[in-house]
Amino acid sequence: MWIGFAGAVIAARKNRLLSLTSTPLFSIEESIQWKSFLSKSVSIFVVISLFYGAWGLIKVEMEYPVNIHPLFPRWSAQLVMPLGFALIALHMVQNSYRSFIHRSYLVLAVFVFYLLFYFDLFRDGNLFIWLIVGILFFSLYRGAPIFIGLGGLAVFFFWRDWTPLSAISAEAYRIVVSPTLPTIPLFTLAGYILAESNASERLVKLFRSLFGWIPGGTPVVLVLLCGFFTALTGGSGVTILALGGLFLPLLIKEGYSKTFSLGLVTVAGSLGLLFPPSLPLILYALTAGISVKSVFLAGLLPGLIRVAIVSGWAVWQGRSQSITRHPFKIDKIKSALKEAKWEIAIPIFILFGIFGGYTTLVETAAIAVIYVVIVEVIVYRDLSWKELINIISECGTLIGGVLIILGVAMGLTSYLVDAQIPLHLLEWVKANISSKFVFLLMLNIFLLAIGCMMDIFSAIIISVPLIAPIGAYFGIDPIHLAIIFIANLELGFLTPPVGMNLFLSAYRFKEDMPTIYRSTIPFFIAMLVSVIAVTYIPSLSTWVSN
Repeated sequence: MWIGFAGAVIAARKNRLLSLTSTPLFSIEESIQWKSFLSKSVSIFVVISLFYGAWGLIKVEMEYPVNIHPLFPRWSAQLVMPLGFALIALHMVQNSYRSFIHRSYLVLAVFVFYLLFYFDLFRDGNLFIWLIVGILFFSLYRGAPIFIGLGGLAVFFFWRDWTPLSAISAEAYRIVVSPTLPTIPLFTLAGYILAESNASERLVKLFRSLFGWIPGGTPVVLVLLCGFFTALTGGSGVTILALGGLFLPLLIKEGYSKTFSLGLVTVAGSLGLLFPPSLPLILYALTAGISVKSVFLAGLLPGLIRVAIVSGWAVWQGRSQSITRHPFKIDKIKSALKEAKWEIAIPIFILFGIFGGYTTLVETAAIAVIYVVIVEVIVYRDLSWKELINIISECGTLIGGVLIILGVAMGLTSYLVDAQIPLHLLEWVKANISSKFVFLLMLNIFLLAIGCMMDIFSAIIISVPLIAPIGAYFGIDPIHLAIIFIANLELGFLTPPVGMNLFLSAYRFKEDMPTIYRSTIPFFIAMLVSVIAVTYIPSLSTWVSN
């Protein structure tokens, strides 16, 4: 928890908290513009409210102490939450305006919001509800961090129901101390270290020697390598940012069109989320209370189908564009295998450890980090210890942003469950939908929509408790439902007009959005076919349990 909030504070200081836009809200401005001013003041108010709730939890824990260790009461671990929120609010104010006067106006606006809530103004007004929700979504549109939208909704709904805001922090603490959650930062760190080393170049050489002789060989290499890195980091956007600069010039140099190359690089980053040790799969299993190993196994075949479809399109393009192939030579394969032997062993021992029953998921993740550090720092010497520390810091900012999103999302989910929203939704479905296939179609549309607008982690936390009971009602296997979720959310990253990976690609390659849209449409259609297959052919996911 302390590491997560430390990363979130660093991300706030660097203005790198995860948002839905490529331009963050908290960029220093010289003058006050009412749109950004409103969004900034609302965002800071939300953080202050979260601080107030976290401090309320600390006071309760201090009054009724519970020891997590003979020397440490539980509140000592939870103390980082109010401290973290306070520092995040401070950095937001500092990153807002250059002028002290303008910052003062911002603090004054936050105080006005406080008075409106303190004196219970408009608590029961329906118009006020929609106004608050509208302002929060507007703030996200302006570049506010994602956790502001989720946390703001949680704060408002709890306040409206006279529920102490400390409930949000209590739920955040509950998910952060989950025994499986450490796998997320550990696997992410391993992926970060690999991405910053020369591992990608060695793996490119290996895959190229193996597949370069077929039409579209280099795009196939891109698909395989990006899937490898995404499976480890859990973030397709990270893969685009880390490997995009390597592959885009390479594809264009070999003669592939810029449109095809842009589309492939944008799409390839999201192809690894169905393969172990995919972090979204872990989080889904954790949220739904199902076996992580079963979800890992269930994702293998759908993931391979998706890779095959995209690779098939790449091969067809390679043939139609008359791209020069690389000759198949055994000597080159042997040489590449020798150079990359340490990296290609990583997925092998991960799968061996998890499915062989020799190590737990967390132990496997920890071993993966140690192994990667030894390989890249000591064996290959691609990275110095100083560079490793910088990588850990960079990874911490990402993990901090993710964990704070998970925490506030869990608070919002708690409200939805307490308000019996899943039960009401189930009753509505029973009354209006009788066909399993109609439900699956609506589920596809729903998941694509939230996949566009949310990061995959918060989408899982919020939507799984809502949808899982309905899936059970229609007799959908929980493992099959997990793969439907991840496959659809994965495609949501690429769904126009607001798919997150589309914006990341535009930001990384400095292209306008219409160009990105045109480049990804063929790949979107290809991946949509795979989503339909995964959704309506359960055996693709349930073959392990059958």
